[in-house]
Amino acid sequence: MFYVKESSSSLAGAYRTLTLIYHASVRSVRITHGNAMMSLFLNVFQTIVFVMVFYLIFQLMGMRSAGLRGDFMMYILTGVFLFMMFNKTMGAVYGCEGPTSPMMKHRNMNTMISIGAAMLSSLYIQVLSLLIVLVGYHLVTHNVAIADPGRAGLILLLTWLSGAGIGMVFLAAKPWAPEATKTVQMIFSRINMFASGKMFVANTLPAFMLPLFAWNPLFHLIDQMRGAVFINYLPRNTNLDYPLWLMVACLMIGLMGEFHTRRRASLSWSAGK
Repeated sequence: MFYVKESSSSLAGAYRTLTLIYHASVRSVRITHGNAMMSLFLNVFQTIVFVMVFYLIFQLMGMRSAGLRGDFMMYILTGVFLFMMFNKTMGAVYGCEGPTSPMMKHRNMNTMISIGAAMLSSLYIQVLSLLIVLVGYHLVTHNVAIADPGRAGLILLLTWLSGAGIGMVFLAAKPWAPEATKTVQMIFSRINMFASGKMFVANTLPAFMLPLFAWNPLFHLIDQMRGAVFINYLPRNTNLDYPLWLMVACLMIGLMGEFHTRRRASLSWSAGK
């Protein structure tokens, strides 16, 4: 049997891994639609629909005065962008190929490459969607002003990593309890619709209500993002330490759980049931 002799150096191995992650990322982007541009358009359209729905809710309920002083649309966009980045990344990592997937039969393919591809494809789609919506809003209305762009970018990346970390915990548990894990992941995503804090300002919450939201890393991230976007808003009830350390803990737990599952997962787990 003929075979191609491959270099065993660390540099060559890293190059092969990055190449595999790139191709797997392209496949992950195209998995929802054969046309990558159409896949991007669908995500942009979903973002616009979210923004318009929340805009109408604020208008009908007379909640516009509860927003920050400044651009009201940017107030909505900061919540919607981070909400979609967090949930889409968590869902992409949770839904990527596991150790028993047929994709793992390909040489050099493993679950780490699959997870990395899911993370990168989600980041690519969400960042492009964010830029398209912001540029479109800038051209249609007026100049988009962000008080601290560097801090806003770091918070966006932390939101991406936080969603990936929680998604990895769900992914590691999925082979052991598929239905239960799916239900918990779905419930957590639905709870984020309200517990993320995108519909109100954290500084306006009374002290007795803070524990209802402070457990959620997305609540801290959205509030801190508004502090980075709006020059006249200083977050008092949130911080970046909690989502940062929670992200690190979830990534470590997810990596250990995925490694443990990968060594024991089998297509015949349920054969005797």
